[in-house]
This record gives sequence, C-alpha cells and structure tokens, in this order.
Amino acid sequence: LAPVVGRRFGPRAPTTVGGTCGLVGGVLAAAATSPLVLADGTVLAGSAAGWVWAAYSDLAAAVVAPPARPRTLAVISTGTSAGLVVSGIVGLAAIGVPGWRLVWVAIGVAAAAAGLLNLFWTPRVPPPRRGRAGRIEWRALVVPTVFSVAFHFGVTTFFTWAADMLRRAALAPGWAPILYALVGVVGLVALGTGGWCARFGTVRVAAATLLFIAASLVVLGLGAGAAAVALAAAAVFAPGIMGGAAVLAVWTAEIEPERSGEALTAVVVVGAFAAVVAPAVVGLLLGVVSLAAVLIGLALLLLVTAAALLITARTGTPAPPP
Repeated sequence: LAPVVGRRFGPRAPTTVGGTCGLVGGVLAAAATSPLVLADGTVLAGSAAGWVWAAYSDLAAAVVAPPARPRTLAVISTGTSAGLVVSGIVGLAAIGVPGWRLVWVAIGVAAAAAGLLNLFWTPRVPPPRRGRAGRIEWRALVVPTVFSVAFHFGVTTFFTWAADMLRRAALAPGWAPILYALVGVVGLVALGTGGWCARFGTVRVAAATLLFIAASLVVLGLGAGAAAVALAAAAVFAPGIMGGAAVLAVWTAEIEPERSGEALTAVVVVGAFAAVVAPAVVGLLLGVVSLAAVLIGLALLLLVTAAALLITARTGTPAPPP
C-alpha cells in the first residue's frame, strides 16, 4: 500500500504512516491482554519498516541528484544498523526488569520520536504527476527479485538459528542483545555500498553480500552450539544483511529511477514471502538431517545464486563513480 499512498499524497505520507504504525503497534503490544492483540500489535509495529523504506526511495528520486542517489539510498538503508544497536541496548536495559511490556513501550516511544523527526526534517514533495513514468518494466526486476528471495531466506535463517544457538548454550540472557548490537555496529560498513555499486557494479556487490551471508551460515553450522561462534558468525553476517538491504534500494532505483519506491516494494514483498517460508522449510528439513547440514546446504545455495548473479554481471560494465 505504500506506493499507492505515495502516489496519492506524496512520498512523505507513507513515512508518516510508518511512524504511526510503529507507535500504535507498540502501544497495542504493551497493553495486550490476549495473544491475538499481542500479535496484532507486533504485526502493526513490524509494518512500519515497509511503509518507510520504499517511500525514501521515492523521496531520494525527487530531491537528490542522480549521481548522488546510490550513496544516499545506501546511507538510508544502513540506518537499520543504528536501529539494531538501539534494540540491543534496550534489550540489555530490560534484563531484570519485571515484565516485557516496557520493551514495547520503548518501541512505541521510539517510533513516535522518529515520526516527529520525519515530519520536521523530511522535505515535503508533491505527488507525482499521472503518467509520469508509464508502467514498470517487470522483466527487468527478475534478477533483483531472485536476489531478494535468496537474501531474505538467508537472513531469516541466520537470525532464527543464531538466537537458538545462544539459547542452547544456556548463557545469560544478555548475550542475545549483544548479538543484535554487534550486527548493527559491524553493519555500518554498508554505508559505503553506494560507492561500491558505482565502482564495481551493483550486481557484483549483491553477489558479495550473499557470500557474506553464506559464510556466516557455514560458521553457524560448524559451531556446534557455541555462543562465541554465534557472535563470530554475526560479525561476518553484518556486512551481508546491511549491504544487501542497501543493494536492494540502489538496484531497484537504477532500474526504475522514476518509480523506485514501487519497484523496491515489489521486490521486497516477494522476498518477504521467502522470509515467512524459511523457518518452516528449515524446520521440516531438521526432521531429516542435522542443523549443520541444513545451514551448510543453504550456504551452498546462496553461493550458487551469487555465482549466477556474477554471470549476469558479465554482460554489463560498472557505472563510473559519482
């Protein structure tokens, strides 16, 4: 729905909706008296990222000069790193605090603060003129969509089983927030993704992010449940997740510069289905083979996908640095 709202009211409107969803979702979850209300609040709060991410692609297209857009989009997407660091800090602060509801209160407050800052700092851009860019060339989005599926499948699997590895190691609860904060800190390296895409080509950078995710899954698979291994894997994983998110924004903006938000939404939605399916697929496979075999097998699939991306990159040349 974000592209629809953006076309009707301008690209800043979905960002405001996203902040509102985060606030209302956090309040619902904090005040939940049943699992259904808790689930509703969680889903609503989680939708905030979807509202905001694509809208900023359209904002960048409207206010940023084309040569600077890749760097700008990469910086915006890598802002997730700061969110992970903050979530890690909140998680550490919540240890020993009675009740989990305070965490959801913190999420709602953070969403409200971000929404207000967005209203003050984000430029007001009018809705696009009708017929501005015609239809999206969906065939051109096939390769980014394949990347999105592989990326989301790998990311979801890592987060699911890295956290499980920490639980099975029977460590203090503070280790899980540390893992998220570590991913956020190391992931700041993805601030350079826009420049790398301009220098080496976006497809090559996309393949590199899959290699990082694949390597992190191999480390997890060989770690035999050790917490230190999970943290080491997180450090390897961080450039993959943050760089991959930035690549999605940069890549779709290159293909559809006038409708980049809609293109990004389409690619991410398909990837999101992979994220939903991933835990179920891994769970089914665990009934047949070991977790290590599943993780290493998925890593091999990511390597194959990365190789396929590199093959497609041979037909093009990297764009000159902005």
